Amino acid sequence: MKKTKLSLIVLLTMAAFLVPNSFAEIYELRTYTSHEGKLESVLNRFENHTMSLFEKHGIRNVGYWVSEDQDNTLIYIVAHESRDSAKQSWKSFVSDPEWKEARAASLVEGPIVDKIESLYMNKTPFSP
Repeated sequence: MKKTKLSLIVLLTMAAFLVPNSFAEIYELRTYTSHEGKLESVLNRFENHTMSLFEKHGIRNVGYWVSEDQDNTLIYIVAHESRDSAKQSWKSFVSDPEWKEARAASLVEGPIVDKIESLYMNKTPFSP
């Protein structure tokens, strides 16, 4: 009984350390600059459509932030299994009819995103 309990504790401890990093080998930092006064539209599209579509296509949502220093700016991090899987995930995401519909609906009153920047990142060995 003690050995089984100890094995279970060891297994759960290992899982706790492995799960957060087991999916992501590469992270992507993305910055969206919206057109003046359109940040709320960008945020609504992400909250109501984009985030779930990312997950559907193998893009894991890590976190989303708005800048205190730059108006009209959304900054977010997503994770991918690899650079190749990122490329495939983005390709399938932009081809998804659900995405095309959500994007078109958000553009009815004009463009909302002015600029998109992307940077791929690898975790350092000492990163928590």
